[in-house]
Amino acid sequence: QVHVVESGGGLVQAGGSLRLSCAASGRTFSSYVMGWFRLAPGKEREFVAAISGSGGITSYADSVKGRFTISRDNGKNTVYLQMNSLKPEDTAVYSCAVGSVGYPTQEKYGYHYWGQGTQVTVSS
Repeated sequence: QVHVVESGGGLVQAGGSLRLSCAASGRTFSSYVMGWFRLAPGKEREFVAAISGSGGITSYADSVKGRFTISRDNGKNTVYLQMNSLKPEDTAVYSCAVGSVGYPTQEKYGYHYWGQGTQVTVSS
């Protein structure tokens, strides 16, 4: 069983920054794609960013490209999401997920273990 725990959410003003962290258990953490998704009220779960096991390949949603950066520290079994220039429309519960080996897919069906999520609220 893989456990995934997110942290770092909170309330921030528009234009501000937050860094989310996601710790995942498992000795083979470095083999797997990791992804961030978000869920806003009244909307479907949306892909945000993903990173390959080695960290060499990343993928972003168009809505966050240039503002968000995903990274990972395999020695700490942790993946990060640095969020800059935040907008009110970024308000959502952000969840981290463990995917498969290979290319960082944007499809939520490609992820098998999910965390509970952390709330990010951006005020205008």
